[in-house]
Amino acid sequence: MTELRQATLEILAITDAQIKVSRVFQLFDEYHKQLVDINPAALLNSQDLALPGRPQRPELIPPLQVPKRKMDSVEGRVALLHSLAHIEFNAINLALDAIWRFPNMPQQYYEDWLRVAKEEAYHFKLVNEYIQSFGFSYGDFSAHNSLWEMVERTQDSVIARMALVPRTMEARGLDAVPMIRDRFKQIKELGAVDILETILRDEIGHVAIGNHWFNFLCEKDNLSPITAYRDLAKKYSAPKLRGPFNFEARKQAGFTAEELSLLGV
Repeated sequence: MTELRQATLEILAITDAQIKVSRVFQLFDEYHKQLVDINPAALLNSQDLALPGRPQRPELIPPLQVPKRKMDSVEGRVALLHSLAHIEFNAINLALDAIWRFPNMPQQYYEDWLRVAKEEAYHFKLVNEYIQSFGFSYGDFSAHNSLWEMVERTQDSVIARMALVPRTMEARGLDAVPMIRDRFKQIKELGAVDILETILRDEIGHVAIGNHWFNFLCEKDNLSPITAYRDLAKKYSAPKLRGPFNFEARKQAGFTAEELSLLGV
């Protein structure tokens, strides 16, 4: 029988985006048909693998060098959606990495991140197919890699990963997506609006999963979530959070009133 964590490691190493998406869907279906088991205690070896597997394009450049695109042209609008496709591709990889890398977590942890991987794969598919309708495809524009860089920084600690990837990097999407959606509404690009609303709805759930497991680990180690987050953000050089913030979405994703009151402080 297929083992879930080993399978996610193998999928993480796949370089072809379309094959990776297909394999994530397949693994999710097989798991829920009880054709896949989980060995939380397994210590897996990734030494011979180049992680994450990614296509040769897009070219990865520093965030400040990514061109700012205006929405008054088709290419500018597609470039904005392409940046979203790249985030979703990285999000597939980070969910797969959360499964294989961290042993001895409860079964529900692995099931949660498998669902995240499936939903991120669906988001990537939606965005890529939409930009393909305009004659472009994933890889046609340059992109930055800051989300995956935080994944790499936190590879030694599951509590740091939960604190600083879903609760920090991905939570920024809760703030940004509504503004991007509204820009597409203004120009009546309703296909993009529908996709962005789907992404926002699902990402609230993904950040909630990060919150749940961060708080689980804090409780397990008798840590204050507020203090633990502050210490981890400093230790792993997390980006300072800057507004505007989508307080309602963050509340839905499980941030406490105290945590929300500290945003931007």
